[in-house]
Amino acid sequence: MAGKRLLNESCSDTDEPKEKRMRPKPSFASVIGQAVMVNYLYTALEPVLRKVVNEEVERSIGDRLRSFTRSPSLRIQAAEPEPSTLRLIFPKALSLPIFTGSKIVDEESNQLQVALVDTKGDQRAPVLLPNPIKVDIVVLDGDFPSGDRDNFTSEEFDRNIVRERTGKRPLLTGELSVTVRDGVASIGDIEFTDNSSWIRSRKFRIGAKVAQGSFQGVRIREAMTEAFVVKDHRGELYKKHHPPMLGDEVWRLEKIGKDGAFHKKLAFEGVNTVQDFLKMSVVDPPKIRKILGPGMSEKTWDVTIKHAKTCVMGNKYYVFQGTNYRIFLNPICQLVKAEINGTTYPIQTLSSINRSYVEDLVRQAYVNWSSLEEIEGISNEIGLLTQGEDMLDQYRNQQNATMRSFQQNAYLTHDSFEGYVPNEMQADCSRWQISQNYFNTPNENGIRLNLLESNSDDDLTSPKSFISGG
Repeated sequence: MAGKRLLNESCSDTDEPKEKRMRPKPSFASVIGQAVMVNYLYTALEPVLRKVVNEEVERSIGDRLRSFTRSPSLRIQAAEPEPSTLRLIFPKALSLPIFTGSKIVDEESNQLQVALVDTKGDQRAPVLLPNPIKVDIVVLDGDFPSGDRDNFTSEEFDRNIVRERTGKRPLLTGELSVTVRDGVASIGDIEFTDNSSWIRSRKFRIGAKVAQGSFQGVRIREAMTEAFVVKDHRGELYKKHHPPMLGDEVWRLEKIGKDGAFHKKLAFEGVNTVQDFLKMSVVDPPKIRKILGPGMSEKTWDVTIKHAKTCVMGNKYYVFQGTNYRIFLNPICQLVKAEINGTTYPIQTLSSINRSYVEDLVRQAYVNWSSLEEIEGISNEIGLLTQGEDMLDQYRNQQNATMRSFQQNAYLTHDSFEGYVPNEMQADCSRWQISQNYFNTPNENGIRLNLLESNSDDDLTSPKSFISGG
């Protein structure tokens, strides 16, 4: 029994591998499913594989071409044409600021001009073409060109032309097409209709380009101005005037804002116009500085007074007269000449009489300004207040000349200048505010008079500023 069981077990062991090797036959449905799956994968992967293959082929071809062009032995040398040296320019800068609806002019308040020049050799020689050319005036983005790049193309120039906003009028109106004859053309009235706040740079440029078809030949490079801001017209109501006028409200001066603290302080003291400001600056500088207060620093004051001194003076005189005197003042209360006892003393000789007496008359004239006689006349002593420090330099030169003219009959002491009062003026000396310590023994030329020098060199903040120019 045991042997039979062993035999049966051995027989079963030999049959087991055959059963394991026997696999069931796939069904018809499974075969069809596998075929469908393979077809789906092929359809899905084909575009991906095709794209990868194309990219690899293109990359390989590109690498071969680049290596081919880098080879000096195979590269064909082509001569590049020289860039054109002809270009349009705006000879003068714009007058700023620019407001919508206001005529655009140059820095000298004249019409803008566009000129054709040759820039060869860093020169700007005028160019006269045989035939006139048409030039278009356009608006450019203030950020163009980027950096200091000056080698922009005509296509880049055209891409940076700024058009009006949707629903707005044309951005620039007026004479936008001009004809360049004899190398130059004047641009008529042009003005902006919209501000520049809506573009990224917040600035515009004005450009000029040769009109299409107007010139056949080398390229004429385009012109452009410096970048600038265009403000709404209502902002013009608050702008400063350069130069200011005598009748301008005082807030037209630099550093004095309309309805600001300085403006209100000055208005409270009756300083309403530029003329009022300058008159007080001449006659009573400490008072006007006190009115403005510590809020106006020395630096700010310098800016304001320098701007005020560019004021156009005109040709008016103001006459203050009494029994035996008659003085002539300019519009800001500076003395032009004086008549004492019938003798006329122009500004060059006013230092020969008592300064305190003259200053007292000027102060009286300032207080009674509204009652002064106003006359008009042309005089080289009344005109444009010189710019900045020129007035001070002019004063110093005249003062030195006056002192030299007295050297024959006068001499300098440590703190004073001594001279002589002419005999014909001695009759009126009783009214002069002079200390007896300043007089010495009379001689044949007159009475020796001591004229104190001022401690300040500022022509608008010292007593000697009463005497215009001397």
